[in-house]
Amino acid sequence: MDTPLASQKISLEPNDSRRLASLCGRLDEHIKQIAQRLSVDIHNRGNQFSLAGEPAAVEAAGAILTELYEQTGDGTELTPEMVHLHLQQSNVADHTSAGRTDNTVAFPSDEVIIRTRRTRIKPRGTHQREYVRNIRKFDINFGIGPAGTGKTWLAVACAVDALEKAEIQRILLVRPAVEAGEKLGFLPGDLAEKIDPYLRPLYDALYEMLGFEKVAKLMDRMVIEVAPLAYMRGRTLNNSFVILDEAQNTTPEQMKMFLTRIGFGTRAVITGDVTQVDLPRHQRSGLVNTLEVLDGVKGIGVTRFDSKDVVRHPLVQRIVEAYDRHERDTDTDR
Repeated sequence: MDTPLASQKISLEPNDSRRLASLCGRLDEHIKQIAQRLSVDIHNRGNQFSLAGEPAAVEAAGAILTELYEQTGDGTELTPEMVHLHLQQSNVADHTSAGRTDNTVAFPSDEVIIRTRRTRIKPRGTHQREYVRNIRKFDINFGIGPAGTGKTWLAVACAVDALEKAEIQRILLVRPAVEAGEKLGFLPGDLAEKIDPYLRPLYDALYEMLGFEKVAKLMDRMVIEVAPLAYMRGRTLNNSFVILDEAQNTTPEQMKMFLTRIGFGTRAVITGDVTQVDLPRHQRSGLVNTLEVLDGVKGIGVTRFDSKDVVRHPLVQRIVEAYDRHERDTDTDR
């Protein structure tokens, strides 16, 4: 049975040519991006917009246009990347390809918005919102899923938020130093300099949320510490927010060591992608092992992301889905 088509007219107020130009983009690229992604027809004359398509898609497109227009009110110049993030935020953004039947349009409530002094971060989509809620609810959380789903970014944002609210005293960002096809021994410098590139994504998130100078001062005072996992042995971490990134590259022994470092007043977030393990083939991932061991243990949150949660370039989402299909087909053939 064919889905009946719907139409909608919206008027964006106030009628401001600068804001409308930002909303539409260069040569209407933003409007075309929304129309193509949601399979709707969008036409406008000034601030009057006409939309036509499947009811859920029309509703989503109207909500996105309104939300984006409101965002231009403070002088923000919209980019295709920003439009893409708002499309990801709508739970019918891929309804035509994903076979979804949910006709609601969900935007983040104030309850899950992360506010820091430099930025305001809105979780995009159901899984990101669940992830933030879990981080605020449980002392230990796991964020599992492919690259580009915001696992590390949101964890760092929650850590900065907790620090600024004085809920914790320090932030520790931890990664296992595992060679992903490269040899550390051939890199120049001492151990710290060899490991530093592996921690760069964590630095980038901190700089975005706090600023370079602020991060440098906090690191000098040891309020923020970025360290390889091996440096955690023998320590007990109290009143801290600890993020273990790329946890799929830990061994079961390392993961147990890390989890038993957690002290009073400490929150831990463990992120990883179990499909990108860089350990030797005979070595089992500590993340995979731990998810099995802790299955059903109360007080631990687990959020599983999938390809629909990827907030990078739309092509990244399709690449992740293609790899998933290939792996399923390969397993079936065996």
